[in-house]
Amino acid sequence: MFQTGNIQLEMADKARAINCGGIGPIAMMVENLGLADEINSRLKLFKRHLPYHESDHVLNLAYNALLNGSRLQDIELRRNDEVFLDALGAQRIPDPTTSGDFCRRFSPEHIEQLMEAINTTRSKVWQRQSEDFLEEAIIDTDGTIAETTGECKGGMSLSYKGIWGYAPLVVSLANTREVLYLVNRPGNVPSHSGCVSWINKAIETVRPYANSITLRGDTDFTCSGELDRWNSQGIKFVLGMDAHPKVVKLADSLEEEAFTALERVPRYEIGTKPRRKAARVKEGIVREKGYLNKTLEAESVAEIEYRPGKCEQSYRLVILRKNISVLKGENHLVDEIKYFFYITNRWEDPIEKVVGLANGRCDQENVISQLKNGVNAMRMPVDDLESNWAYMVMTALAWNLKAWFALLMPEEEASRKYLRMEFRTFFNAVILIPAQIIRSGRRIIYRFLNYNEQLEDVFAIWERFKASKVP
Repeated sequence: MFQTGNIQLEMADKARAINCGGIGPIAMMVENLGLADEINSRLKLFKRHLPYHESDHVLNLAYNALLNGSRLQDIELRRNDEVFLDALGAQRIPDPTTSGDFCRRFSPEHIEQLMEAINTTRSKVWQRQSEDFLEEAIIDTDGTIAETTGECKGGMSLSYKGIWGYAPLVVSLANTREVLYLVNRPGNVPSHSGCVSWINKAIETVRPYANSITLRGDTDFTCSGELDRWNSQGIKFVLGMDAHPKVVKLADSLEEEAFTALERVPRYEIGTKPRRKAARVKEGIVREKGYLNKTLEAESVAEIEYRPGKCEQSYRLVILRKNISVLKGENHLVDEIKYFFYITNRWEDPIEKVVGLANGRCDQENVISQLKNGVNAMRMPVDDLESNWAYMVMTALAWNLKAWFALLMPEEEASRKYLRMEFRTFFNAVILIPAQIIRSGRRIIYRFLNYNEQLEDVFAIWERFKASKVP
């Protein structure tokens, strides 16, 4: 099928075109939202603006990530492309060295101001959504490890996994997969260190737009000393709890009649008919080789009232019991019982829904993976904790720009599609569209040179921006 024939190489006449025409609608969205003005009004790092403002540096790093740049040096490819500069209406953009120096100007207070500027702009997007947009806002919190191979990175430390680097805290909105707050920390801190204040900030960010708020986190984020306060504020929570001896003893003491078989809530409805499950190849090899193999035989659930030691009132403790068979080859060795505990104040929900909601927190791992491997926000290219924190927030803005692009889609179905889309797919489908750039009077014309099925959505959102500014 591949008939290359007689290939010859020639230089074409100079054409004013770029390979990333999708940057145009994104830049138009940024302007309509007033993000640059919001950043400049809050973030004061320069005494004089010759020639750049704070927003120029922030957007330069965000656009670099949006254009698949994985390091500061990739900015050099764009700043020497005069057609790209024309496409954004820019005479010049900061070079990589200047961008690195800009990151080093940040203090923790400046970084917080930047995140608040982003959140203020985010609220303008949320105002354009339907009334039931955040019927129930779900805030996820988790920590991760950002490895670095540098020898002189200030603030880095050795994590419990033996990895040198940092331990960022990620607070995100599960409904839209947006990152609300990112916090950089030394690599040896506990996962939950300092999380309460940032969770509280996320609650205040979401509260004006949400009918109800639910907090989710794994066993590191139980924060039992805060449960009474959150409960009194009307905040719901579904948090993992460590299987410490006290609660394991309570679970063991329950009568067998207290447990019921768990019927998991389906993640989606089958539109046609069920398909035959694929053969479990990995398990077949494990059995054939005689390796130790643990298989899940059954799941059952129970619930009791439980008052953590730091609380003055009791909450609902959901107990998930897993019956596990330990095999070696085809030989059965022993049966194991393993417990998982979830503490919640959602008394009215069926127990299956509580378990499903708690397990749904795992989707935040996908968001963290996109931050690490999609927009490359956790490469930590600068020289200390604060500067890498600033870099992380500015490049993570690219992920939020993708979410805002999705939320501002006129059609709800298209909005859901782009919210769930991985960054790499979004880059190839929306950003990587070749376009001719024409400067005509006061206009910048993007003349797309190729067609794909996403262009219909790009034109739809462009028409929306053209018709009226986002308030």
